[in-house]
Amino acid sequence: MPKFKKKFEMYRHLQMNIPNIYAEARKAADEIGIPAELRGKFGLTGAISGCPSPLTKKVREALDKGSTEVIPLAKLVDEIRSIVKDVYGDEYDAAPINTCEAGLWVTFDTLFTPPMQGRGDNYLTRYIIPYEKHLHHHGGYGRPFPPKFKDILADRGCTAGELGFYGKRQNNLSEYIVPLVGADYSVHGIKYHPVILLTKVDPEASAKKIKVVAERHCTMLSGITSLGYDTPGYGYGVKDPDGTPVLQKRLAEIAHEYDVPYVIDNAWGVPFVGHDIRKSGADVVIYSMDKASESTTAGLIIGKEDVMVQIRRALGYHGDRYGTTASYGKAAYVTNDPGKEALLGVIEALKELRDNPEALTKPVDDLYEVVVEEFEQIHPKIKKGLIITKSYNSRAVEVNYENTWTKDELGLPIFSIEDMYAGSNIFQSGVSQMGVIPTVAYDANIFISPGLGTTDEDGQLIKDNARFAVRALVKLMEIVAKYSGYLD
Repeated sequence: MPKFKKKFEMYRHLQMNIPNIYAEARKAADEIGIPAELRGKFGLTGAISGCPSPLTKKVREALDKGSTEVIPLAKLVDEIRSIVKDVYGDEYDAAPINTCEAGLWVTFDTLFTPPMQGRGDNYLTRYIIPYEKHLHHHGGYGRPFPPKFKDILADRGCTAGELGFYGKRQNNLSEYIVPLVGADYSVHGIKYHPVILLTKVDPEASAKKIKVVAERHCTMLSGITSLGYDTPGYGYGVKDPDGTPVLQKRLAEIAHEYDVPYVIDNAWGVPFVGHDIRKSGADVVIYSMDKASESTTAGLIIGKEDVMVQIRRALGYHGDRYGTTASYGKAAYVTNDPGKEALLGVIEALKELRDNPEALTKPVDDLYEVVVEEFEQIHPKIKKGLIITKSYNSRAVEVNYENTWTKDELGLPIFSIEDMYAGSNIFQSGVSQMGVIPTVAYDANIFISPGLGTTDEDGQLIKDNARFAVRALVKLMEIVAKYSGYLD
């Protein structure tokens, strides 16, 4: 294969050779010995919305039992609140919602947007967000600032247009996007766009930069937001002695200095065994409970009581007019209320996280062991540039390959998030050719988690199945590296 000196030429060559890569991938799947009955029914993660993992036996049993009982929904919401308070303390509260994205929407609308009532024109507010991965989620609710970022959300999803990502923008709200110190925003991909490479982020320097932005925009500052992840590929590899990402702690400190809330989007995260809101200092953390927590489809908002009162009011949970601590009524965001089965699943998942955390952490430990063993077999040149870490927060193993790129040589091909949505991310489309359902794998970062045909009904890892999926990924990375000219 030819050696390339220009990135776009390498990616153009890959695009031209996609049929050949696919053919080699299918042949490799046979050589690996992936059973025919397994193909198309297992994958590298059970924690994505497009193809979630099956419910565990405990959750199914809870649904079966609860579905035959008469239970006021306010009682179920209060049970969720009680479990959260058991773990975090009585100064925290919770509100279930139908999805994590809905949780972001109601939280930002409640805490970040200016009031709509009263005489005269609305004033403008602005929140701060680091220039980080998944920006189209927690960064989709305000007009991007500076203007050079005006189109940053345009291709970051499959529902573009006025009622797509642009339709999420809230009343008189903008967002300041702050590039992180040490990050690399170079352009990559067959669908050629800037990618977000974060393993070298300097949290202290980044926090100082963000504080300068907060000072500059203090008259309109209404909040700060970020992801809640804790891995190097997401920019949170530097942690304090308690294991809390330093950047998250600094963002909380800046927010509180300006008396505005710090809201964390922890969609691919779990409460209790993952991000600890008490240690980070966040005001609100929002979860997608069906991703890593093994719940039914639902979101969960956890936060400090003073801000949760406003969020619960927006959802109609705050109490009846005649005076109760909770209700299940009508409010601005009643369209996002979860139903009975969703609440039952959240309760069972939270109980398991509280009472039996090892049941959720052990599959991560077992998967990490499999991933490390299988990547020991990858070509030494690729292996030298890998960072492999595990996260209990996301219940996943992260494989990052940013460091295959050097000043002297183009590295292992990096696909942009635009490639993911365009279908031109070969690390995703290629494993599909091998009968493996892909995972989130863009910006030189691959998240692998248990659940999709790789766990039993109790949620424990079936190592042989997981090994087939990881082995397929390893082989595909070598095939792509050969066609890109990275490997001879």
